Amino acid sequence: MKNVRHIFFDLDNTLWDHRKNAYLTIKELFKNQEISEKYKIDFEEFHSTYHIINEKLWEQIRDGEIDKEYLRKHRFYDTFLNFGVDDASLADYFEHHFLDEILKYNELVDGALDLLNYLKSKNYKLHIISNGFQEVTERKCILSGISNFFETITSADSVNIRKPRPEIFEYSLDLAKAEKDESILIGDDWIADVKGAQNFGIDIIFFDVLDENPQEEGLKFIKHLSEIKQYL
Repeated sequence: MKNVRHIFFDLDNTLWDHRKNAYLTIKELFKNQEISEKYKIDFEEFHSTYHIINEKLWEQIRDGEIDKEYLRKHRFYDTFLNFGVDDASLADYFEHHFLDEILKYNELVDGALDLLNYLKSKNYKLHIISNGFQEVTERKCILSGISNFFETITSADSVNIRKPRPEIFEYSLDLAKAEKDESILIGDDWIADVKGAQNFGIDIIFFDVLDENPQEEGLKFIKHLSEIKQYL
């Protein structure tokens, strides 16, 4: 891939292990509020339900069906409601503390730091394009110790548009002063990252972290971040 000079990364679950960090954060909040004792709810069941609800809400926000405030109001409220607990103030407590507390946990995806060092040694220019909230995207990079690897960091909130829409890719490439034919995206979301990049017209490496095993002809995909070295 001789032409590639600019590498754009998705952040959550591609480099920054959102699933693990969210699990640890919710477990702490769950314990602090004595949810098991008060409501006889098993944490693992609670977390599994939250994960399903949250993933669905993020799909809706990605597709423009809901906004950020709707997601923030409903992900914990709907989870508690599933267990028969109709308590908006409790849900608000979880939501308010979640975004701050999650930044205490900054686990990276296995192999992320090694890969970033490798790519930097090859003189690639590295960038972030995230669908996450602006108020936490840069802090995730700083607190996890990876911010210095990146020339630019684009969060969807800064342009009020989320992947897979082409405008966020256009904005990020303009910010990076990068051309399409010298750029590639690495991400784990089939719609936001793969289809978004393909429709915009830049190359993509799909991080198949959930073992979706895509059958698309010619698609570059990996199961572990270290495998990117075979392409770059």
